[in-house]
Amino acid sequence: MSPGKLHTGGEKPPLKLDPFIMGGAGFSYQLVNDPSEAPAVEILETAFDSGVRTIDTSPYYDPSELILGAALSNPRITQNYRREDYTLMTKVGRIAANDFDYSPQWIRSSVERSLQRFNTTYLDVVFCHDVEFVSEAEAVEAVGTLFELVEQGGIRYVGISGYDLDVLSRIADLVLQTHGQPVDVVQTWAQLTLQNTRLETYGLPLLKAAGVKVVCASSPLAVGLLSSKGVPVGGLGDWHPAPEGLRLQVRQASRLIESRDESTAALALRFAIRKATALSSPELQVSTITGVASLDEIKMNVSTARQVLGDGLGSRSTKKDAVVDANLNQQDELRFQIVRNVLGKWLDYDFSTQKLAAEASSS
Repeated sequence: MSPGKLHTGGEKPPLKLDPFIMGGAGFSYQLVNDPSEAPAVEILETAFDSGVRTIDTSPYYDPSELILGAALSNPRITQNYRREDYTLMTKVGRIAANDFDYSPQWIRSSVERSLQRFNTTYLDVVFCHDVEFVSEAEAVEAVGTLFELVEQGGIRYVGISGYDLDVLSRIADLVLQTHGQPVDVVQTWAQLTLQNTRLETYGLPLLKAAGVKVVCASSPLAVGLLSSKGVPVGGLGDWHPAPEGLRLQVRQASRLIESRDESTAALALRFAIRKATALSSPELQVSTITGVASLDEIKMNVSTARQVLGDGLGSRSTKKDAVVDANLNQQDELRFQIVRNVLGKWLDYDFSTQKLAAEASSS
């Protein structure tokens, strides 16, 4: 995508995203105690050199935009990468845990602030953040405001994000009915993982019916749940919605996997990327977003992703030496089954409705 204004008043080219995207939530107090400790410039250099050239963040991931904006303005980045060499995705509407503002005035103000933080004239994608926490009317109006900003040249593509697949698909459909055009992209988290594949079995048909052609499946580790470390406890404490029963089963599954000299986190990431790749087609693209909070994490994520995608991390990759291991694919299928067997009744547990908990309490 070239810089500058996008064909105002005319047909815009369809959104194309890389299959593997770096998430910016790891530079936030939600996930770590001191986000400033992360070597953001080195992380971006590693990601960009590997072909991972799409970044997803949000003002809500405080202070992620500030950290990433400063890193992107560092000479070590600017001397080697032009603005058009990478894709920036951020969000609007969610201010704090229980503070939302979807008004047109705030949407415009938030976009302008993000442009300043990233020292750029345009944002590639802007999502309405966590749409399930506001009314459908507010969400649809906010998308309309973003469509107006596309016409004015400040942003290029418009999306909605959240967890609840019913809400996301309903709002996507309402946007199509109200504005006469679909949202360009939908982002949902922890819905295409080793523990939960509801995006595949339930969400994608609904989103496709609403005209959605690009879906970002973020949090392939379910925000740290699917790892030997367990859920992250950052400066804001333990906010993770996974109940203790699910956490216990994940720990049991993780012990089995780690006893076989395999990383639970790497296994979960490969599962998510394989699913996204298999679900992608010329009519619908599914990309994986995973966050990083350290240099070791971006190196591990890139190495793991290349085991599945080879040199296909992104069209702008400078590395051309990865080999997809067919034997690893076969071994992973057995490991996937081990984990899913241990999770048992917790498979496809829905954080938004807590269906399993509700069923248990009524029985």
